[in-house]
Amino acid sequence: MPDHVSNPAELVRIEAAALELLAQRLDGPLRESFDRVAELLAKTVRARHRAVVTGVGKSGLVGRKIAATLRATGTPAHFLHPAEALHGDLGILTPGDVLIALSYSGETEEVLKLLPAVPRLGVTLISFTGSLGSTLASASTHVLDVSVEREACAHQLSPTASTTAMLALGDALAIDVMQRLNFQPRDFAELHPGGQLGRRLATARQLMHAGIALPSVPPSAGMPQIMHEMSAKRLGMTTIQANGKLLGILSDGDLRRLLERNGPHAFHKKASDIMNPNPRTIAPETLAVDALLILEQNKITALIVTEDGTVDTPVLGVLHLHDLWEVAPTTTKIPTFPEPTEEEASTESDPAPTSESENPDGHIDPPSDDGRL
Repeated sequence: MPDHVSNPAELVRIEAAALELLAQRLDGPLRESFDRVAELLAKTVRARHRAVVTGVGKSGLVGRKIAATLRATGTPAHFLHPAEALHGDLGILTPGDVLIALSYSGETEEVLKLLPAVPRLGVTLISFTGSLGSTLASASTHVLDVSVEREACAHQLSPTASTTAMLALGDALAIDVMQRLNFQPRDFAELHPGGQLGRRLATARQLMHAGIALPSVPPSAGMPQIMHEMSAKRLGMTTIQANGKLLGILSDGDLRRLLERNGPHAFHKKASDIMNPNPRTIAPETLAVDALLILEQNKITALIVTEDGTVDTPVLGVLHLHDLWEVAPTTTKIPTFPEPTEEEASTESDPAPTSESENPDGHIDPPSDDGRL
């Protein structure tokens, strides 16, 4: 390996230095141009036009990623290969669109061949280039400087630090535009329905147990009916409803404590006698990450989803902790419920039924894996 680069870490430091140089420019002379480009893209989106990114080779690969990031953060964007553009794909461009051309030298032949068509199509040209005096820069309405002091390549031939700078600038632009558009997590969720990310941004409506999967008994239900409903619906809990109105909730933990206190007499109780009358409710559009936080903060395992998030409107479904396992790794710690100490256990043997418990939400015990008692 050449003397000026002694190890892989040094190669990374060369690219890091390129990013630091880019950051310094954004703090100084490049900031004004960057802001103009970001505002232009935001206006383009508001006017229902698009951003189209183009480039060849390594710059083209970076361009594909920038277009993907723009799309994912609220800016409609496409990648256009310059060679294909010259054979009909220029039709993707319409008046009002923005064309972002990537070329470090600013003299890439395939990209320069597109320049005569730009004004004719009514498109605004933005360039990412390392040569502010290049043909591409001269033809652009806005120029963003991605020049670097050197590449990580020992021969200064393979694009490395320069493409890293291009990529970082594209990311910065996409996120800045996202903020200008006030693009929110709920908007993000609409564009990312798959994978763990989609799970985190799903709503309670999408994840809840509804219809025949929703456990429910009337207030007059006896213990056998309550236990059967909990076991059949496998959520370790049931709602208590009358004429479509939510009256309360019961968990298998509530029943275990009742049996420990009252023994056989517990089987003479009705749902209305032992329910928790203050269930925790949420609105159907609550995001999964927010629902998980509510579960953790209140040390409960289920949330009742109602039309407007209050107990006064009809029940739509139940969102259970198990439905949110995939949300946990990148958001918040999954609630855990340790076994009570001997002192806690002795204290717990005295209190009144769940509906009068000090914990207003009552259902603090996690269900068994199959929801059975």
